[in-house]
Amino acid sequence: MTLKIISAERVVFEGDAVSVTLPGELGLFTVLPRHASLVSSLVPGKISYTVPAGDRHELRVEGGIVDVDRDIVSVCIY
Repeated sequence: MTLKIISAERVVFEGDAVSVTLPGELGLFTVLPRHASLVSSLVPGKISYTVPAGDRHELRVEGGIVDVDRDIVSVCIY
């Protein structure tokens, strides 16, 4: 799946990911390939994602929104 993480200043990450874990208002949730479409707000916490090579990355965020649709995960953070 494609992951795009953007802030008001820059594109933080754009590329393939095999999983993404996000801090939703009701707790952490993980998006995997072929996940159902959704839109959610994000709360302060960490976004973690794993790329196809197996490397795991983390990014602290103060909040934002995520849109998941057709194997594209778009995250706008602040």
